[in-house]
Amino acid sequence: MTTANVGELIRQQRGLARRSQLDLAYEIGVSPRHLSFVELGKSKPSPGLLIKIAEHLDLPLRERNDWLLAAGYAPRYPESPLTGPALSRVRTSLQALLDAHDPFPGLAIDGHWNVLLSNRAARRLVAGIPEDVRGEPANIFRMALHPAGFAGRTRNFPEWSAYLLRRLDRAVVRTQDPGLAALADEVATWPAIPERQTWRHLSSDEADDPVLSWRLEHAGAELSMFTLLSTFGTPLDVTLSDLSIELFFPADEQTEATLRRPA
Repeated sequence: MTTANVGELIRQQRGLARRSQLDLAYEIGVSPRHLSFVELGKSKPSPGLLIKIAEHLDLPLRERNDWLLAAGYAPRYPESPLTGPALSRVRTSLQALLDAHDPFPGLAIDGHWNVLLSNRAARRLVAGIPEDVRGEPANIFRMALHPAGFAGRTRNFPEWSAYLLRRLDRAVVRTQDPGLAALADEVATWPAIPERQTWRHLSSDEADDPVLSWRLEHAGAELSMFTLLSTFGTPLDVTLSDLSIELFFPADEQTEATLRRPA
């Protein structure tokens, strides 16, 4: 890539963040003219300036490395496997957190919504989904939206799928990741997936509830659950920057009783 390429990446990300060139230049301590030259490819930014811009635009570490590569620099942030020694303590802590959440489902997912870790309740929930639908590793969007996954058993599928599709769309736009874009294109071809103009504007009909719940038919009962997403506050490794913890909580007493019932 060339300096012009990284300038275009900066301009695109600034637009997505709805930040003016003037405001961003002021925040990072450079003149608007200099920032303009960087975006136009007329001036090569230093690694320090790239990182400063990325920080002010809340860019994930993976994309920060992409910017550095685009400008001809070496990546700054390591990407360690979650199963490796560098992240062994983190992995142990995450698994302990998920296990403590049992009997309610809990997952650790990466930036493509692939499942990295799970607890027993989550594994029970997905056990009936065919392996070719789940994917390897198992993928949240595939399991939730495929007709042979949870789609046919989700009672509020229009609202729940709209939420998931908007989530996927935001990730594609933010990261420009070809893998996520390919997943979004594949999902759009599946039965029962609403048209883009429909899911972009569809709101929940659960106006009396404080959060949107996932209503799922499972093992002869209807489960109603809401989710809590958590991320690392100060990651310095790409793997941890991409990682999220998704915990499912019962939205009513019946669901709680069902999930607490011994398998």
